[in-house]
Amino acid sequence: MRTQAGERGGSPAGAAEGADPRRWRALWVTLVAGFMSLLDVTIVAVALPSMQRGLHASAPAIQWVVSGYALAFALVLVTAGRLGDALGRRRIFLLALTAFVLCSAAAGAAPSITWLVVARLAQGAAAGCLAPQNSALIQQMFRGAERGRAFGLFGATVGISSAVGPVVGGLLLALAGGPQGWRWIFYVNVPVGVIALVLGWRLLPQVAPGRREHLDLPGVALLGSGVLALMLPLVLAESGGVRRLWWLFLVGVALLAAFARWERRVAAREGHPLLDPRLVTSTRGYSAGAVIATLYFVGFSGVWLVFALFFQNGQGYSPLRSGLAVTPFAVGSAVAAVVAGRLVERLGRLLTVCGLAAVALGLGGAVLILSQVSGDRAVWLAAPALFVGGLGSGCVISPNVTMTLRDVPVRMAGAAGGALQTGQRLGGAMGTAALPGLFYMVLGHGGHDYRAAVAIAVGAGILPVLCSLGLAVHDWQRDRRTRREPGDPETSHSHTHAGRH
Repeated sequence: MRTQAGERGGSPAGAAEGADPRRWRALWVTLVAGFMSLLDVTIVAVALPSMQRGLHASAPAIQWVVSGYALAFALVLVTAGRLGDALGRRRIFLLALTAFVLCSAAAGAAPSITWLVVARLAQGAAAGCLAPQNSALIQQMFRGAERGRAFGLFGATVGISSAVGPVVGGLLLALAGGPQGWRWIFYVNVPVGVIALVLGWRLLPQVAPGRREHLDLPGVALLGSGVLALMLPLVLAESGGVRRLWWLFLVGVALLAAFARWERRVAAREGHPLLDPRLVTSTRGYSAGAVIATLYFVGFSGVWLVFALFFQNGQGYSPLRSGLAVTPFAVGSAVAAVVAGRLVERLGRLLTVCGLAAVALGLGGAVLILSQVSGDRAVWLAAPALFVGGLGSGCVISPNVTMTLRDVPVRMAGAAGGALQTGQRLGGAMGTAALPGLFYMVLGHGGHDYRAAVAIAVGAGILPVLCSLGLAVHDWQRDRRTRREPGDPETSHSHTHAGRH
């Protein structure tokens, strides 16, 4: 059996003695729930036109179906992770999954746009409570090389759910048919969520929560207000939010600076900060990994909307066909993420460096072909380049999660995972606002030249990927220098924290 294989041997790279024999089955439950919650960020986009017609909604109102979910998701991540650390991750996971299923049913049954937007806001908050429990449960259940493989599967889930959203959405609309077919975008979550809920109740470890601590309410208020101020102009970008609300960026930066100062003050007084500053200052790999993830998601999240606009508006593809055109990237990401989870302990940051280079090369090659070749032939010629980009992405997301969180003490795992995903959501919001905006701007000034628009917009998306590549190279070189220092062997750093905490 798979679990037995993982428990052979007594080396630190193997399973920890006394590990829960059900941990791999429990992991699959959390991955299914995580896949649903992340898929709902992108799957809804292809159904927006039919929702707008069916509910007689205005364009700004229907945009809140997507942006409201993303906003609520990002707002609660760190607080939910901290609650999981303090009250028990299994408890928060099951409560959040129950709420997600109920909100999915409510969204599917929505009689009006107002009902739908409220249901999506609540669904996004529930998804934001689920997300940090996934990474924290991996920290809790796995050690050594097994943790790397578990994070590999988690990273594959993150990458695939982001990439296949348009395909799954288009397929559901095609199968459901009719003007009310969009409701199945939400209803499909109900049976899957109920099964995951039952299995989670049986399989997730019942570990006693941490010692009772007061929640850092000022920290919650400062962080939540800062994230809201940064994200609100971005999620309202299509209705002129960036132009009208640009001043909120300054407010957001000031609030986050105040949050950092407050957290240092709480930690200095031996209190219980919402996000312990030592995660950034003293935890090896955490700050670099968080910045790499944020930069990468600026480009990674935005290019898919640009491709969808290019294929559907410029080439006349259906939503399903548009999603299938970028499927090679999703396939490559899925294959590489699982393999990368087994290589990360051996190759470390070098794996991320190679992955980021492959993403930049693959996306660059694909957009060069799409901008120079016309007709359906361009899609077939671009497929190998997209596949290479997908292989690279699989070597970025899951290894970076592993290296960012591997030295985080288990007692901080929820808050650390929540902060990491908050950075990803902020990066994703920036990319999905900026790159389609640039695409439309080029169209407006270039006589509706779709090939020029896709080249410039995707090219802009590659720039933050190259920035994250530069940071990854710097971190890799620093790791190599550190390994040469006596008393800091390469094989020990990923186990000292886990054993100590």
